[in-house]
Amino acid sequence: MSNQELILRTNLSSQISFNKVSPRYYKPLNAVDRSALTCFEKIPTEIFETTDDGVYQIADEIEALVRQRREKFQNCVIGLGAGLTLRPLFNELIRRHNENGLSFKNVVIVNLYEYYPLNEQYPRSAFENINELFISHVDIAADNVVTFDATIEPSALMEYCNNYEQIIKNLGGLDITLLSIGREGNIAMNEPGSTISSVTRLILINSTSRDESAKNIGVKKLPPCALTVGISTILSSKKICLMAWSEEKASIVKETVEGHITDALPASFLQTHNNTKVYIELGTSAKLTRIRHPWLVTSCDWNDKLVRSAIVWLCQKLNKPILKLTNKDYNENGLAELLALYGSAYQVNIKVFNDLQHTITGWPGGKPDADDTYRPERAKPFPKSVIVFSPHPDDDVISMGGTLRRLVQQGHDVHVAYETSGNIAVGDEEVTRFMHFINGFNQIFDNSRNETIRSKYQEIKKFLIDKKVGEMDTKDILTIKGLIRRGEARTASTYNRIPLDHVHFLDLPFYETGKIEKSPLGEADVMIVRELLQTVKPHQIFVAGDLADPHGTHRVCTDAVFAALDLEKQCGADWLKDCRVWMYRGAWAEWEIENIEMCVPLSPEELKEKRNSILKHQSQMESAPFLGNDERLFWQRSEDRNRGTAKFFDQLGLACYEAMEAFVEYKLL
Repeated sequence: MSNQELILRTNLSSQISFNKVSPRYYKPLNAVDRSALTCFEKIPTEIFETTDDGVYQIADEIEALVRQRREKFQNCVIGLGAGLTLRPLFNELIRRHNENGLSFKNVVIVNLYEYYPLNEQYPRSAFENINELFISHVDIAADNVVTFDATIEPSALMEYCNNYEQIIKNLGGLDITLLSIGREGNIAMNEPGSTISSVTRLILINSTSRDESAKNIGVKKLPPCALTVGISTILSSKKICLMAWSEEKASIVKETVEGHITDALPASFLQTHNNTKVYIELGTSAKLTRIRHPWLVTSCDWNDKLVRSAIVWLCQKLNKPILKLTNKDYNENGLAELLALYGSAYQVNIKVFNDLQHTITGWPGGKPDADDTYRPERAKPFPKSVIVFSPHPDDDVISMGGTLRRLVQQGHDVHVAYETSGNIAVGDEEVTRFMHFINGFNQIFDNSRNETIRSKYQEIKKFLIDKKVGEMDTKDILTIKGLIRRGEARTASTYNRIPLDHVHFLDLPFYETGKIEKSPLGEADVMIVRELLQTVKPHQIFVAGDLADPHGTHRVCTDAVFAALDLEKQCGADWLKDCRVWMYRGAWAEWEIENIEMCVPLSPEELKEKRNSILKHQSQMESAPFLGNDERLFWQRSEDRNRGTAKFFDQLGLACYEAMEAFVEYKLL
């Protein structure tokens, strides 16, 4: 097949389905089925197979309302914010405007929140983001846009907020409010602690919301406060649409839809509104009872993964290992169907126990000259060529440092490919420290007194002293930050006995913007990955499976690998026929036990060696800019996660290890 005929698919990660969910669980056949399936849900919730399906339905509802109001010569008042979640909807509405002639002349937009204060230090506004993504692309009149003035004096804020409330009332209230949900259950900028009676006001934004919002609009930092409409203002809307399109929101969506009403989770107040609907895709629905534990609400379409999930759930609920579960345990906890299918608890227990036992291996590259019938990796070929793709220059050791070291020790030809420079995740003080060293080194050892180094040192030092919040680094500083991370990655690789000619720095172009907001994944990125694959022709590939990574880079990097593999598959590459792809997870989460297909145990000594390799990345310790709201350092998160996996296996009655690294196989689509 010629290159002209190849199809570049850069979103293959969105098509991954770890657990095949029966459509019966999210597409009820009738009202009776819906009533049973949703008995735990306190807000009507629509689950779609893809984000596009959900966006299309919401756009249909908005279009119908806009046209209905126009026929009556009335405005349609829409409240919305600047979240990433709304972007697919904005794109669909713009498409309908351009291609189908949908007019927004009778639409009034009400901005739900704005960062405060906006000034030279914090110039980027939420409204600016909304305008760039939506308003400027359609025919909404400037007079039909209501937004906050975030430069107003603090002394006038109370009166200003009261007036904002009155403007909304004078418009006849909000006809439809389009909401996304934050990681802590915040809606608009109503943080945990907001009351059901709250109105438009100034609110202090916590660090989690600030980080999330900064990512949404592509800046490093935001002001400490925001002006936001209140919970009571939102609840006065005639219709509310709450959207969530990512796996990382699955837990907070479950709490919102199925949990108790509490001011600790502001979105839960939507349970009190009689015309609210939640729109999510399958990944986001993963924690809802009808998806996660369908045996509690309906008869099930049982498969191996669902059986494993049910038994592990039962073990956790009863605090029992697998082999001690009884018929009574099954009958009393909604799993009588399994007894009918398998004949007895013993038969189910043995099946699940053996399935889990067969995932455990000390030979992640396959054990040579061994029966591999029940092993996760094949024995031959041996040794294998292996590529470990690492989105940032430390994800390899954080996520699979023990397995990486084991592969090398067992004689495999291991390559590590660092997909991005990770330069924006280096603190300015690290640059200062390295520039001090370079300047001092030249003063001591360079008799010519290199003036270029000295002047560059002074230039960078001055920039960092004068640097404003959110200001982009210069090209020189980004280069130095990238060199710092390269040096650390080389040191860690050498510690793990990986030859430096097997360490590849891909520097994928999508990442090199110097900003938090990255460019879309493109052909140039994919071709860089593909060239490495064609050179090495690996028998094993390891990629990041953190599809809910809060910073998004992991998913894009994984899509680059999947796209390159897909192109090779379209070309009929022979090497691909003898290649397996394994996905690891990093510092953010672990695989659900029903999905784990290979688990590599680590001894106390091996876990210590893994820690040492992580510690080679000194710039990512206490001063790293993107540690998130988890106070633990990356090596601590990694150890806790690996020990937690081992403890879980132990509690289920399997062998007890110090720690375990888990993997899921990716099958090429």
